[in-house]
Amino acid sequence: MRKIQMVDLQTQYQHIKSEIDRGIAEVIESTAFIKGPKVAEFQQHLEQYTGAKHVIPVGNGTDALQIALMSLGLKPGDEVITPTFTFIATAEVVALLGLTPVVVDVDWETMNISVDGIRKAITPKTKAIVPVHLFGQCANMEAIMSLAHEHQLYVVEDACQAIGAKYTFADGSVKQAGTIGNIGCTSFFPSKNLGCYGDGGAIFTNDDTLAERMKAVANHGCFVRYHHDFVGVNSRLDSIQAAILDAKLPHLNEYIAARQHAAAYYDKAFAGNPHILIPGHEANSTHVYHQYTLRLQDVNRDEVKAELANRNIPAMIYYPIPLHLQKAYQDPRYKKGDFPVAERLMNCVLSLPMHTELDNEQLEYITQNVIETVNR
Repeated sequence: MRKIQMVDLQTQYQHIKSEIDRGIAEVIESTAFIKGPKVAEFQQHLEQYTGAKHVIPVGNGTDALQIALMSLGLKPGDEVITPTFTFIATAEVVALLGLTPVVVDVDWETMNISVDGIRKAITPKTKAIVPVHLFGQCANMEAIMSLAHEHQLYVVEDACQAIGAKYTFADGSVKQAGTIGNIGCTSFFPSKNLGCYGDGGAIFTNDDTLAERMKAVANHGCFVRYHHDFVGVNSRLDSIQAAILDAKLPHLNEYIAARQHAAAYYDKAFAGNPHILIPGHEANSTHVYHQYTLRLQDVNRDEVKAELANRNIPAMIYYPIPLHLQKAYQDPRYKKGDFPVAERLMNCVLSLPMHTELDNEQLEYITQNVIETVNR
């Protein structure tokens, strides 16, 4: 049996080595390393894949979120609602811009942002909602968009873990994660479902005005070279990373199918175990399983993780500390106990290996040992 890894990028690379190497070689031969034709080609292909009118490649997923918020004309003190159970970057960019992060609890089953929590958190100062499509499935976007419309709020989707996930609305229309709100953001960190071999990210929008504004923000705040209309940043996807992503994009659907196969294997193996709750599903969203995250019951999660490591099975905790309990984001408005679902999750979640190269031999070994460990 091959060594089990949380993410097996080496084996994935070997399967598409010729395509990756050819793309990199073309960039090096052209010496068009920044804003070269490969970036434009990838942008066009990603627009075709997602259905977004505009794709703006940037340096990483955190930059994507920051540029998105910078484009909205928000002012210091304006409130932005986001889940407390998420990666730090979601709130980090809000705080960096002098905006006020307002955190809310999440749903126990899907672990995505609570719509009821959003509704209760809206005040006259609220200007935007940043739902996170956690672990690979969309949040309840129909309800979120309805709330946003009712209160005239922007919606910036954090789709950094969910590229390729599809959301079906009540009228039968289907949109991809990141293309539903005013703006969507994604990350191409190497371990993502569509990952490059360094840093990278992208912004999606169907709004022409926002697209032009975000392009300018990402380019030092200028629409015309050397004419800087406002303070911006320097964030761009380099040509080598674009070539790698463009080689991998045609394989994204098969990568998603491989992850869904592994998740279905896990689901079947763990079904009915009193110590294991498998991931819950948002009714209207597909799940692309950036992570496969269990909720453990009546066992010590950390001891389970340690025992799995002894059996050469890696596992990770995403996320051990919610935003409202992080030292950097301590706020007198929040205290321990305010967000019981997130605080319950931080003590019981455990993510198992999930990637495109898992085979049935590995899956059998993982599931058997997880079951043995929690049943001890």
